[in-house]
Amino acid sequence: MKIGVLTSGGDSPGMNAAIRAVVRSATSRGIEVYGIYDGYRGLVENNMIELTRKSVSDMILKGGTMLGSARLPEFKEESVQLKAVDVCHQRGIKGLVVIGGDGTFKGAAALSNLGINCIALPGTIDNDIASTDYTIGFDTALNTIVENVDKLRDTSSSHHRCSVIQVMGNRCGDLALYAALSTGAEIVITKETGFDEAEMLERLRYYENTKKKNHAIVILSEKITDAEFLAQKISENTGFSGRATVLGHIQRGGSPTPFDRILATRMGDKAVERIAAGHRSECICIRDNKIVSIDIDEALSMTNPSRKELFELHDRLI
Repeated sequence: MKIGVLTSGGDSPGMNAAIRAVVRSATSRGIEVYGIYDGYRGLVENNMIELTRKSVSDMILKGGTMLGSARLPEFKEESVQLKAVDVCHQRGIKGLVVIGGDGTFKGAAALSNLGINCIALPGTIDNDIASTDYTIGFDTALNTIVENVDKLRDTSSSHHRCSVIQVMGNRCGDLALYAALSTGAEIVITKETGFDEAEMLERLRYYENTKKKNHAIVILSEKITDAEFLAQKISENTGFSGRATVLGHIQRGGSPTPFDRILATRMGDKAVERIAAGHRSECICIRDNKIVSIDIDEALSMTNPSRKELFELHDRLI
């Protein structure tokens, strides 16, 4: 039996650990593994190499993805999907393990419908796959954010500043919320909280004048408002000096945390188990610390939890 493994969409720490787990779990079962470069693009272009246990030595500790990643919008078209199916048939590949976000999941579902058994792993720092408690890379990105916010707080408290720190997350506010809880940030702004400029400025004046805070931290999820503009408004309407920091792609980098390494390893092994048993169009999830598989279409139909309890907890503690 031959299977392929690819990473697609944005990279996330732990993808290499997942690739390693897939390769070693498969080879221990007598299954050949082909690493496909640059996601679905590499699959369509037949750009792949056989991977052995030695190929993935030391990969568990490295960030990014050894196979590379690329977006291929045309993969939505069935004619392009059929090219990928033809490549699999030429190579004798019966199944694929794909690692990425919801776009990657949709590609896996399409290929499964065309006869290639696909199992998907949630690899994205955004934690925006609702079917799983955590995605591969989320914990590492969160740790990166917390480390940087802690450093910014040191300098903010020295200069009576309010630091506005923009973090990633796409449509999901988990990175911002968990970072705010972890650092004691005064304000968190996400899609879930909404953004009311006047209310935010009033809160900052309250923290400064009534609670006598000499600095403040605002964690802002991306795609809500402009961080520089918000920092300027803070300078103009409060006693704090506003400063904006956009962490950007630094959140994607770095060696994965132990949590992400273990999560990726467990998920990769489960994916091989399912594909070896002939299953298709499934994604691997962690729920209540148990690794489970569910139908991809079911996973894609789910909506992200509101995290209402955590938002309320944050507000109580500030």
